Amino acid sequence: MNILLLYPRFPTSFWSFDKTLELVNFKAQLPPLGLVTVAAILPQSWDYKLVDRNVREVTEAEWNWADLVIVSAMIVQRPDFIACIDAAKAHGKLVAVGGPYPTALPHEAEAAGADFLILDEGEITLPMFVEAVERGDRSGIFRSNGEKPDVSTTPIPRFDLLELDAYAEMSIQFSRGCPFQCEFCDIIVLYGRKPRTKTPEQLLAELQYLYDLGWRRSIFMVDDNFIGNKRNVKRLLAAMKPWMESHDYPSSFATEASVDLAQDPELMQMMVDCNFGTVFLGIETPDDDSLNLTRKFQNLRDPLTESVQSIAKAGLRVMAGFIIGFDGEKSGAGRRVAQFVEQTAIPTAMFSMLQALPDTALWHRLEKEGRLLGKSADANQVTLMNFVPTRPIEEIAEEYVEAFWTLYDPLTVLNRTFRHFLMLGEGQKKAYQGRSRSAGSPDINWVIIRALLIICWRQGVVRKTRWRFWGNLAVMLWHYPNVAANYLSVCAQAEHFLEFRKIVRQNIETQLQVYMESRDHAAAAESPVDVAA
Repeated sequence: MNILLLYPRFPTSFWSFDKTLELVNFKAQLPPLGLVTVAAILPQSWDYKLVDRNVREVTEAEWNWADLVIVSAMIVQRPDFIACIDAAKAHGKLVAVGGPYPTALPHEAEAAGADFLILDEGEITLPMFVEAVERGDRSGIFRSNGEKPDVSTTPIPRFDLLELDAYAEMSIQFSRGCPFQCEFCDIIVLYGRKPRTKTPEQLLAELQYLYDLGWRRSIFMVDDNFIGNKRNVKRLLAAMKPWMESHDYPSSFATEASVDLAQDPELMQMMVDCNFGTVFLGIETPDDDSLNLTRKFQNLRDPLTESVQSIAKAGLRVMAGFIIGFDGEKSGAGRRVAQFVEQTAIPTAMFSMLQALPDTALWHRLEKEGRLLGKSADANQVTLMNFVPTRPIEEIAEEYVEAFWTLYDPLTVLNRTFRHFLMLGEGQKKAYQGRSRSAGSPDINWVIIRALLIICWRQGVVRKTRWRFWGNLAVMLWHYPNVAANYLSVCAQAEHFLEFRKIVRQNIETQLQVYMESRDHAAAAESPVDVAA
């Protein structure tokens, strides 16, 4: 069979890094790891082509070649997911779908016209799909019924199907699942609370395959909580270190982890030794009452400020996620988030309004309370909440827009980045001792030089950041040359956020106006004017 794997477009969001990618001529930040894993699990006697619609369009020759189309998507990709199905149907193709969006909302995927729904984790449900296809079935729904696969048997993803030059970073996965119980999180719904890991040998084989394909840029470990199984993570890092040394540190790594990483100095040092440079933390809010309510108890064990600073001083750049709109939240939550980010000098803070994701504990509670505003979800940073909050939505929206605008003021984000890298530089000094000067360094080419010149022009000449930009850069080059390139790359990321904050303001204010008008009309309809009077 000829299988066309399609990955739908992402909308512009916090994570799309549109303006940053333009600087360095990449089409997308990350490739579709799920689809290349699917291609590895399906029969290798079948033929595969992959088209990421964030990179390019499908050609007519590819449509004509395909016997069957497989589409995978997250909820945020919903509009183009439907467009992919429509296009496949217009070409007379059978369509199979899978991934987090169809798994969470299968009725929507079915209504969109999908023939096969391959839900839950593919190691279990893809073989069911293959059996159905080989029987000649033209439709079907395949579920694992709560069973979780042993990921130590998952084959090496088909990275060879990717257009590697299109991506800024590569994706790999070591574990699935998270041991915690945050009310709003769908990861524990999709993958369970018992983290399952690959073997160290398995992951090293994936790294070697990428190395053999010529990959030398950053790699994002997509685990939703990389340290969910600390024992196995330490086994992996112990095996990774000699591999990294023998290959002259060909890539740097980023990942996601819970804040309790700060309680394990040994683990942090092992990560730095393996060239992990960035970790995304789900901080959510500095308000203890909200953390308690949403059951994010792991963030209450130690002071959050100290945890963030400990991780940075260990040599790991901190990115963090924040949310506004928790039940019982007191006024000023947006301001408190902005103050916390400034206090901890987190360069990149993802901020969004709370969304109830399908099948989460939050979703079920709000549904029971009659507060859900629909049976779908659109988790993005430019949409209002999909439920009725406990304080006025206009107050939450105004605080959100104001805080986002403040967080990404050009001078504010530049100074915050500089202060963070002062901590990082000290933490990484030991890690870089004994490494060759070229280890892990990006290739210098005209694209990189052009991007650097644009950043220097915009932030060092045009904007109000001009004097501070050159002073900060001089300090970095003089005291911490090993992190200077990374520092400049984070400065480049700011180009995306300076533009994106305008999109946040415009979209939220427009949606809020529509919401308030519809609410006023509904109120007027419930209280008709006395015609006789």
